[in-house]
Amino acid sequence: MSYNVSLFITCLADVFYPGVGKDTVEVLERLGCNVDFPGAQTCCGQPAFNSGYHREAKDVAKNMIRAFESSEYVVTPSGSCAAMIHEYPELFKNEPEWKERAKRLVEKTYEFTQFLVDMLKVEDVGATFPVKATYHTSCHMTRLLGVKDAPMKLLNNVNDLEFTTLPNKEICCGFGGTFSVKMVPISEQMVNEKISHIEETNAEVLVGADCGCLMNIGGRIDRQGKPIQVMHIAQVLNQTAKTKG
Repeated sequence: MSYNVSLFITCLADVFYPGVGKDTVEVLERLGCNVDFPGAQTCCGQPAFNSGYHREAKDVAKNMIRAFESSEYVVTPSGSCAAMIHEYPELFKNEPEWKERAKRLVEKTYEFTQFLVDMLKVEDVGATFPVKATYHTSCHMTRLLGVKDAPMKLLNNVNDLEFTTLPNKEICCGFGGTFSVKMVPISEQMVNEKISHIEETNAEVLVGADCGCLMNIGGRIDRQGKPIQVMHIAQVLNQTAKTKG
């Protein structure tokens, strides 16, 4: 069965990690999906929403609802941004028309690994990646969106990947969007603790599914000069295609 998928790229992937978007599209297309990119999409509104600027967040949310209104499915390489879209009905709780339109967007929006496992029913994409890796579970994806098992099922089927569970994986990396800006000393201690646990695994690669967390952890790793590569799970799942190319 072929699915028509619209890619929601997210701000961080668009500006800092465009390769993640490319890998996401290539994996989806290899699995038989038809992928398009609605050009009207912008930020999901999460920074404004989390900062208490709900009126401004509504304006952004309305644009996103319009941008993806005709899409069959919406897939994003970010559990955090997908979780924000799930907040839209509550955001428009006093506006019945927009609330219903928001609900329709929620019903067809999926985080990347969630879509692969739950909709496409695929747990093995044929990837091969001969490294030792561990996985960071991002807060919004696991706690708000409720996606916990899909990334593990996919990583467990990557050929030649030596996987080690990250100690205290459920602890936040310290990013939290505006939290890392407003609470710098606390955020710094949190990410340092996260990196110390990554080092315990002796992993060569830290894998994650949210660019915000990866930017925070990866930036700190770079500043500390540690030899650990940080990769989005879409990049890992697309390794076979890159090797063959």
